[in-house]
Amino acid sequence: MESVYHRATHSDTGAPPLERFHAAGPAPTPPTETTLREAFLWSEKRTVSKTATFGMHGNDYEVDAELARQRVELVFDPLDLTELEVRLAGRRVGIAVPLHIRRHVHPKARAEPDLERPVTGIDYLGLVAARRERELAQRIDYRNLPPAGDNDNDNVEERDEHRPVAHALGIRAGTR
Repeated sequence: MESVYHRATHSDTGAPPLERFHAAGPAPTPPTETTLREAFLWSEKRTVSKTATFGMHGNDYEVDAELARQRVELVFDPLDLTELEVRLAGRRVGIAVPLHIRRHVHPKARAEPDLERPVTGIDYLGLVAARRERELAQRIDYRNLPPAGDNDNDNVEERDEHRPVAHALGIRAGTR
C-alpha cells in the first residue's frame, strides 16, 4: 500500500492519497480498545416484567428490582448472550443476571467463515515489499557525482535548449 497505492495519482481526486492525507492535518487519535469493542456490540430493547425479569431469544434474565416495568436497552456481544449490559435512558445501570440460558449466540449472528484462499504461487505483497526495500536501500553518493556538464556521452547534436524537456518526455534529441 505504502509504495504503490498511496503514491499513485487517484483517478477521482487527481492527487495521490498520501498527499491528500498529509494535507488534511494531523491524524486522528486511534480508538481505545473499549471504544472499539463498544462499536461492534449489538443492542435490543425489552420491557422488564413486574418480577424484574425479561426474556430474549429463549433466554431468561434477571435485573435490579428498580427496573421493573421499565423499557431498557440491552447491549451485548452477539456471539455471547450470557452477559448483557443493561442501560436505562442511555445510562449504564448494571449487568443482567442469566437465569436460564438456552441459546448462547444471537440467531442472526454468523461466526466468521474460515476462508481458505487458493495458492497462486505469486506473492504480490512480498514483491511490493522487496521493491520498497530496494527503493530504501538506494543511496545517492553526493561526494562522487561527476561535475555538471562532464558527460562523455554528450555530443554536439544532442545539446540544445530543449534537451531536459525532450528527455523527460522520452523524445530523442533532434526529433521535434
